[in-house]
Amino acid sequence: MKTIVYLVRHGETKWNALGKFQGSQDIELSTEGINQAKYVANALKDKFDVIYSSPLKRALKTSQIICGNMDIEINIENELREINFGEWEGLTVKEIRTGFPEAFQKWTTDLSEGPICGGELSIRNASMRAKNAILKAVQKHEGKRIVIVAHGGIIKAGLIGIFNWNMTMYHKMALGNTSICKLFFDDNINPKIVTLNDTSHLPDDYEIKSYV
Repeated sequence: MKTIVYLVRHGETKWNALGKFQGSQDIELSTEGINQAKYVANALKDKFDVIYSSPLKRALKTSQIICGNMDIEINIENELREINFGEWEGLTVKEIRTGFPEAFQKWTTDLSEGPICGGELSIRNASMRAKNAILKAVQKHEGKRIVIVAHGGIIKAGLIGIFNWNMTMYHKMALGNTSICKLFFDDNINPKIVTLNDTSHLPDDYEIKSYV
């Protein structure tokens, strides 16, 4: 029996538009983010049975828009919250690379841990947290269609955990706001990727500002 999972990144925030790492900061959706959420809601209409959400406002609001008037309860899962980037939160990639050159180098090249300055401490820690949260939902709702609304960082980390990739894969994926990563799981919880960073629900000429 096939279980379908849609991993959905939340809509845009003002920090996304500025290229800032948000991490554990509870930033609201911008007006543009709300519009994006409406587009992804239309794409997912009648395609899911269960929905899970990170507790952070940007993900929860996206989940609420996806549900619309549907009689489906949003399951809030704390383990789906974004990676805590510690000292890097509020900074752009350029600022991190300049201000923390050695730490940035280790973060982007270390295969086994992907260390972070404070907060979550490593991509590996985040990958195990996200993997466990996703697989728990799959095991609980076998054969169902599950939407999981979370964050770019923790979705990438979850994919690393599920597929047992090395930590540098984090830097080889780009997930735009409201992108959908679609996975299939078989009866033995073996996963397959169907789509990655699908933003086809957005207008053809749409410019995605953030992959951070």
